Amino acid sequence: MNRWKLNLYILWVTQIISLTSFGLGVPFMPYFIQELGITDLGQIKFYTGLLSAAPALTMAIMSPIWGMVADRFGRKLMILRAMFAAVFVIGGMGFAQNIWHILFLRIMQGVFTGTITASSAFVASNTPNEKMSYSLGLMASSTFIGQSIGPLVGGHFAEWFGYRVSFFVGAILMLIGGILVSAFIKEDPSTYGHALFEGKEKGSVKEIFTPLVIVMLITMFLQRIVRTVFSPFMPLFVQESITAVKGAAAITGQISGFTGFMTAIAGITISQIGDKYDKFKLIVGLTAIGLVLSIGIQYTSGLFAFGLLYGIMFFFLGGVDPIMTSLTAQNTAPERRGVLFGIQGFVSSIGFMVSPMLGTVISVRTNNQTILMVMPILLIVNLFIFLGINIYRRGKKLSEQ
Repeated sequence: MNRWKLNLYILWVTQIISLTSFGLGVPFMPYFIQELGITDLGQIKFYTGLLSAAPALTMAIMSPIWGMVADRFGRKLMILRAMFAAVFVIGGMGFAQNIWHILFLRIMQGVFTGTITASSAFVASNTPNEKMSYSLGLMASSTFIGQSIGPLVGGHFAEWFGYRVSFFVGAILMLIGGILVSAFIKEDPSTYGHALFEGKEKGSVKEIFTPLVIVMLITMFLQRIVRTVFSPFMPLFVQESITAVKGAAAITGQISGFTGFMTAIAGITISQIGDKYDKFKLIVGLTAIGLVLSIGIQYTSGLFAFGLLYGIMFFFLGGVDPIMTSLTAQNTAPERRGVLFGIQGFVSSIGFMVSPMLGTVISVRTNNQTILMVMPILLIVNLFIFLGINIYRRGKKLSEQ
């Protein structure tokens, strides 16, 4: 087996472990907040948003920095940094005694972790261009498989043993994942550092910002808000729907697990189509279907119908991300892909930061269900952007004939 394939499959497994580790406890933060003694609904909503925004802000600051370090010293080192730091962050949450302990650890999470960006940068720099969509799609699937297993198992863990046990088990799993990366991942020394830059003119980071990359970064930012704006408030939505805390964690885990599973399937299947057909047309089609489903969600009645439609919507939207990521990677020089993924991490983190802040404002002023209206509004904006790109490309082709 080719080394790039072996690395890909090992990273696929370790990324599942990584996201499962986070998913065992973090998605249930609103319930853990109540366990720490905060019972006022307004305060719960506020701290839910704050704890979601804090790591996103620090990760936005650090992602480009870690990206530059990755280009110079290697992407494997960045994966190890992210995973072993996460061991302490996740484990520390299990010992937290108040909301400020959790806030500090979430801030440190943003500074030192980031396994998704680190692993994606490694794959993009060690994979042939013709297999880029497939590889990044497979990595995306590992993320969402982990995000589906984590809440699904963690919800029952929390009901049976308490939230602290979920954090401790998550830390142990992350440690196992870090050991696997350290032992089995081998990085081609020609893909980073002096070997990569040797014989090439020292270019500016500004060269990364081509018109295509800029447009993709804008749409990625909006896509992150669409996919995460409701997630922090899902537990409260479920709690309000069943009018009880008991049993809410298990139901939340089931909905989150199904959503992650559908997104993972999209990463495996749709991304392979992206290597064979026009990527822009695929993005338009997937976004349009996602838009229709996001409108339909507004009219669902009952948690089963909501969870089903929500998960199906994420199947189509989950296919967009790896295709956009492969487009930007293929249009960026190999020696700058670490920085590129750092910039994408920055943009994603800003989206992750804006999402809970926006959700908090809407939730406090209206209710949790109103947050769902953000999704179709932003998907319409993205769809118009993608349609505009397609019209421009078609016109450019005609002018060249």
